Amino acid sequence: MAGLYIHIPFCKAKCRYCDFVSFTDHDCMGDYCAALLKEMRLSAAALPKREYGSVFFGGGTPSILPVGAISLLLHTLKENFAIAPDAEITIEANPGTLTDEKLKEYKTAGINRLSMGLQSAKDVLLENVGRIHCYREFVQNYECARAAGFDNISADIMYGLPGQTVKDHMDTIEVLYKLALDHISAYSLIVEEGTPLYTDIVGGAESLPAEDDAYLMHKKGMEFLEQLGYRRYEISNYAKPGKESRHNVNYWENGEYLGLGLNSHSAMRVEGQWLRFANTASLSDYIAGSMHGVRPLAEPPEVITEKEEMFETVMLGLRMTKGLDEAKFLERFGKGPQEVYAPEISVLQEKGWLLRENGFMKLTEEGLDFQNEALLAFLED
Repeated sequence: MAGLYIHIPFCKAKCRYCDFVSFTDHDCMGDYCAALLKEMRLSAAALPKREYGSVFFGGGTPSILPVGAISLLLHTLKENFAIAPDAEITIEANPGTLTDEKLKEYKTAGINRLSMGLQSAKDVLLENVGRIHCYREFVQNYECARAAGFDNISADIMYGLPGQTVKDHMDTIEVLYKLALDHISAYSLIVEEGTPLYTDIVGGAESLPAEDDAYLMHKKGMEFLEQLGYRRYEISNYAKPGKESRHNVNYWENGEYLGLGLNSHSAMRVEGQWLRFANTASLSDYIAGSMHGVRPLAEPPEVITEKEEMFETVMLGLRMTKGLDEAKFLERFGKGPQEVYAPEISVLQEKGWLLRENGFMKLTEEGLDFQNEALLAFLED
C-alpha cells in the first residue's frame, strides 16, 4: 500500500543545523492550513484511487498547530483518500509544543504513533544547536503521551554534535531504553552550507567531534542499541519487534507515496508510468495556487525511466538490513537484480560488502558503513 505525507512547515524556532523549508513566522498558518485542505481535494480528484497504509505528519513541527487543526486535517484526508483501517498514522512532535489537550486530540483523531524530536539527553548540547526544549521537558511530554494511550513512540537522536562525546551519546541511548521507547532513530549530524551552525564551524566559533569519535558514536551506539533489544532494520533506525516504521519502510521499498503541502515530494505509478513530482517551495505560491484551484506543483511530473526506477529500488532497498527482496524486484520489473546487475553484484561480493541469502540481496555490516561507495557500483553503465 502507498503512503501519505503531510508537510507542516512551521517551527517555534529554527535549529542551528536546519536547512529544511520551515518558518518561524506564523502569521499565515491559518491560510496555509486552508490551502492544504484545498490541495487534499484537488489531488484526490486528479490522481488514481488507491489505498494508503500509512500517514505521516512531518515538518517543521506539526505539533505547533493549534488545538483542532490536526483533527480537521486528518478528517479531511480521510474524506478524500482511502486510508486503510489499520493504517499507521504518525505525527512528529517536538517537546515544548505538546500539551495534554493536543495529545488527547491526536489520539481521538486516530493518530497512533508519535515521533518525538529529542536529539540528546544533554541540555548543554541541545542549547548549542538551538533546540527549544530541555531533556526534562521531553520526559514530561513522553510520560503524558503514554498516559494519553500512545503505545508506539519513537525518538530521534543525533550524534556528531558540537561538544558531544561518545559517552554523551551512549547516555542518551541508555535513558531512552529506561523510558521504554519503542523506536529510536539515530542520525549523524550533517552540517549544511548556509545554516548558522555551518557559519560558526567555518568561522571557528564551533568545532565538531573528531571523525574517529563520531564513528565510535555510530558503532558503539549501534551495538548498544542492539544489546538493549532494538533491532537495526535500516541504516539509522532501530525498533523493538513489530515497531518498525511502516511509513518509512514503504519509502525504502520504493513504494508509492503522495506528498501534500509545501515542498512535498511524491512518486506514483500513473497510467503505467512511474512519475515523480514535487510541490512548490514558495509559501505564497503554494497558498495562492491551492486556493485558486490549481495543484501547487513546482514543475510538471517527471517520467522516471525503468533503468532509473530499478536503480532507485536497489539504492533504497539496500538501506535496510534485510536488504532487497529479489522476488519483489522480479515481479516489478520482469527480471531479477542478478540479471540486471551481475557484474556489479560480483564486484561487491568480492569486496565482502554484499551477500545474497534467503531471497534477499543485502549489504554486510562493512558494506553498510560504505553504503555510498557501494551504491556507486550500480550507477556504472
